[in-house]
Amino acid sequence: MAAKVTPAVNAAKAAGIDFRLMEYDYDPSADAIGLHAASALGLDPAVVYKTLIVQLEPKGLACAVIPVAAKLDLKAIAAAAKAKKADLADPALAEKTTGYMVGGISPLGQKKALPTFVDSSADALPEMVVNGGRRGLQIVLAPAGLAHATKATVCAITAG
Repeated sequence: MAAKVTPAVNAAKAAGIDFRLMEYDYDPSADAIGLHAASALGLDPAVVYKTLIVQLEPKGLACAVIPVAAKLDLKAIAAAAKAKKADLADPALAEKTTGYMVGGISPLGQKKALPTFVDSSADALPEMVVNGGRRGLQIVLAPAGLAHATKATVCAITAG
């Protein structure tokens, strides 16, 4: 496996939060990368969260952290971000802004820190799993630790 030091890992260390790392063999052909990660790690998909970068209107980007099996509610994230509208950001723009490749985007240690919104479902969990800043690397941490490290707003942003 590749190196375990990423900007996300460094950000977690700098924030002084407790975390541990998990690795798996990333499959670029997987239909749902987050669900594949949960399966490969033997974890309940309810504790594994994906990081989505959204384009806000009139302008700006934000980071949404939601369970891998859930769908992002674009109206809810727009309202939480006080924007008129939200849509998924162009992958190239997401990569350029965060400094991470799609499939390895972490809410932690982004090149340009974006306003971050974590789905409130995380509140019920003792630990959650988010991308560690590289395909195949995950960070396990308390939801409060993630919220602290990213200055996140915790709110309901999933559909359904």
